[in-house]
Amino acid sequence: MGIEEVPKKMKAVQVIEFDKPYQLREVDVPQILGPLDLLVKVAVASNCHTDGMVQSGVFGSKLPVTASHEGAGTIVAIGCEVKDFKEGDRVMCGLPLHPCGSCHDCIGPENQKQYCTKLEGYIGIHVNGCLAEYVQCDSRSTTLLPKEVSFLSAAPLACAGRTIWRGIIQTGLKPGEWVCIVGSGGGLGHLGVQFAKAMGLKVIGIDARDEGLQLTKQHGADVVVDARKGKDHAAKQVQTITGGRGADSSICISDAPSAAALACAVTKMHGIMVQIAQPDNVEIPFRELIFRDIRIHGSLICSPEESRRMLECIAKNGVTVKTNPFDGLDKMDKLVELVKSGKIQGKAVVIVDPKQIEEERRLGAKF
Repeated sequence: MGIEEVPKKMKAVQVIEFDKPYQLREVDVPQILGPLDLLVKVAVASNCHTDGMVQSGVFGSKLPVTASHEGAGTIVAIGCEVKDFKEGDRVMCGLPLHPCGSCHDCIGPENQKQYCTKLEGYIGIHVNGCLAEYVQCDSRSTTLLPKEVSFLSAAPLACAGRTIWRGIIQTGLKPGEWVCIVGSGGGLGHLGVQFAKAMGLKVIGIDARDEGLQLTKQHGADVVVDARKGKDHAAKQVQTITGGRGADSSICISDAPSAAALACAVTKMHGIMVQIAQPDNVEIPFRELIFRDIRIHGSLICSPEESRRMLECIAKNGVTVKTNPFDGLDKMDKLVELVKSGKIQGKAVVIVDPKQIEEERRLGAKF
């Protein structure tokens, strides 16, 4: 039963039809289906760019499906083989549910475990997600929260944080080297600026919105570049800053059609461009790719160990998440309106259970 009486029914925000508004429905509370599963009482759920892709049918999700793959809360029940968690633990929910455990990625390098293609699915995409009062997730991909990290931060970190953290790791850069983040003023970008600075990197932030440029500067980028002035202008500015070489590596988290080409243009010869954004097609002129020997590296969320290291970094360095909170699952229409306005700074989140927010303040959660 867990630490509290778990109800049979709950409220959940669901995709019922593709390209239609979300619906708030009463549904069954998830049951613990596997020995390594967790049942989490959701404190905060976050909106991600991927949610719009789910809503438009990009992933062919089986409907209805509860939205959001970014969530954090308190464990209220555990599977019979769970060893690393207990009821009452505060956690950042894992995205992959029920990996096979036997494929090359599952048994291969630890930092590739999230790539299992034989798993049941990702929560909020293929199976029910976090925009609900309770969510079922897999203990193997879920991360225990340090007492310093709040639910408000942890929910958007579940995907946005994990994704940009691994993207920075994939650059392979050392302290003192230059990283350029294209799309630096969004939900992932403002985290990437802070993570990169915490790792000792010098940061160039590129964005195409006034709000994004402001957020980039606010979170400590060494240089801020306005993408609206064009690729050539941005590349020249970056080369001037870096003594004519270009950034040692770049990360593209903007799905604008020209963003990947821009990221390559500002990267030094033989450098790595990490592609995280997911436009339908990644378009790069051959002159950037071939003549300058730019290496393109795709990256997807985090492995379990990488997730733990990310949260340790936040607890130690005070990385903050810019959030736009909405109180209650019934506020999704207003959240979507803000996201679609293009005026948002950071991440839009829903406070599902305000009591958990009050309780964690007594624990000393400050980031």
